[in-house]
Amino acid sequence: MQERHVLTEREINRDLLGFSLTTPRNFWLAAIPLGLMVALMFSAVGYMIYWGIGVTGLNRPVMWGFMITNFVFWVGISHAGVMISAILRLSHAEWRRPITRAAEVLTVFALATAALFPLIHTGRPWRAIYWVFPYDFSRGIWPAVRSPLIWDPSAIFTYLTGSSLFVFVALIPDLAVARDNSVGWRRTFYGLLSLGYRGTTRQWRLQLLAGILLSALILPVFVSVHSIVSWDFGMSLVPAWHVTIFAPYFVIGAVHSGVSAVVALMVLLRWAFHLQAYLTPDHFDAIGRLLIAVGNTWFYFFWLDFFFALLAREPDEVAVWELRLFHWPYNVLFAIFLITAYFIPVPLWLFRRVRRSIPLMLLTSISVNIGMWLERFLIIIPGLQWKQPLTFNWFGYRPSIVEIILVTGSFALVAFGVLMFSKFFPIIPLFDIKEGQKLRHDLRIGHRQVPGVIRE
Repeated sequence: MQERHVLTEREINRDLLGFSLTTPRNFWLAAIPLGLMVALMFSAVGYMIYWGIGVTGLNRPVMWGFMITNFVFWVGISHAGVMISAILRLSHAEWRRPITRAAEVLTVFALATAALFPLIHTGRPWRAIYWVFPYDFSRGIWPAVRSPLIWDPSAIFTYLTGSSLFVFVALIPDLAVARDNSVGWRRTFYGLLSLGYRGTTRQWRLQLLAGILLSALILPVFVSVHSIVSWDFGMSLVPAWHVTIFAPYFVIGAVHSGVSAVVALMVLLRWAFHLQAYLTPDHFDAIGRLLIAVGNTWFYFFWLDFFFALLAREPDEVAVWELRLFHWPYNVLFAIFLITAYFIPVPLWLFRRVRRSIPLMLLTSISVNIGMWLERFLIIIPGLQWKQPLTFNWFGYRPSIVEIILVTGSFALVAFGVLMFSKFFPIIPLFDIKEGQKLRHDLRIGHRQVPGVIRE
């Protein structure tokens, strides 16, 4: 391992604040196409609201389709922030430093995007409030406590509030640096958001304490959010949904897809903002090792789900798995799902050369998320489509162009949100990088030099 250059405070400010304090042409080359895709997405939402839910492929008995699949997928992606930031912060993992904020920001925008889809799915979003909150005490109308429209908003908005506070608290020292290095309206803007932060000893202690407390407090929310989403399915009597293993299975699947999404985001940030000095192969190597453990744990729970269905010998459960394994198009999608989510990426991550290859880490992380999106689809649709008690309820599911636009538009919406955040705020935490430079020291172990930490 080559000796690495110790970055100075001036270099860190220049590199990490440059994009936020200037507007290069490349910003518009990315923002305009993403903005147009987001506009197309909301146009499709308006079209669906005007003409009704019939413009989608939803019907009886398949009442949930692409939109709920996308909802579960983005809630899963949102677990990246807590896994990377909170857990690794509490465990003092040094390699987390340049990754934490990108993961936290991805969490916020993925969760906000996920929250849109249950509202869009209702077809009349303004009526959703009737089933979420009590709105008329004099008439005695109360929401149904067994409804997912009660569970999901309570979990999602709690998680979104905690994640937003997490981002803001960690951002305050960097806002003060941006304030001191900018002029004009930017100085006023950053001055208001920095809340008078001056970097005194007391302020640093309070900021550090707030970060640790938020990290610890958000961990139960991290587990509960996707557990509650899994109960949307597990508490029903639909074949292949009524499964006791769903809560941990959904949580570890969310971590698998979320951490993989962080890898893809790291590669894009490294390329777009020229962050080669901050996002090094060492960081991809470390996160690749984490993904090996996460991917194998997810695969273990997947097989538990599979064998529980077979060992129970319930005809409906076995029939749904037969539909997934042997009937078109689910058998092809199932094979793609397993290959892309596990059999391609995880064996490749076992090789150090792959983990330290930026292009290969990008390809494997994208592969994981293709597979995990298909996994959500294969959980939802076959169970609904299986035999219903009424013969006139027998219909298949074919997504319409409106649903396809909504799915692709959601990716553009998250990307646009992360881009706009990085335009106004540093996407890599300055104070964390500077602290790491102060504590950093290379240790020789055998014939290797590895990054270590000296605590004074």
